[in-house]
Amino acid sequence: MQDYVEFRDGGYYLANSRVSLDSVVTAFQNGAAPESILRSFPTIGSLVKVYGAVTFYLEHQNEVDRYLHEQDALAEALRDQQSPLPGELRDRLRAVRDRVSRTGAIPLEII
Repeated sequence: MQDYVEFRDGGYYLANSRVSLDSVVTAFQNGAAPESILRSFPTIGSLVKVYGAVTFYLEHQNEVDRYLHEQDALAEALRDQQSPLPGELRDRLRAVRDRVSRTGAIPLEII
């Protein structure tokens, strides 16, 4: 049987890709269909790999859930260590985000 998931660099990834298992599992847990997951992450390459990743998750659910919980805790700890953005930069980024969401276009000054 072909392996669809591999553990490398301290994390789970879909085999022969840079797509994390976290991404696929989160989408699956949020109700996304495998076809939708593939559309969101086309570098996965095939629907078979998506189904393989979901099957891997279901077969190793306790282990993967524990890993995901540890990753969430690590991300939270790193967020707590981050310095806040300077006020001016935060305001400029927020303005650009609002403009993009209103117009759908990236302002030329950003490019």
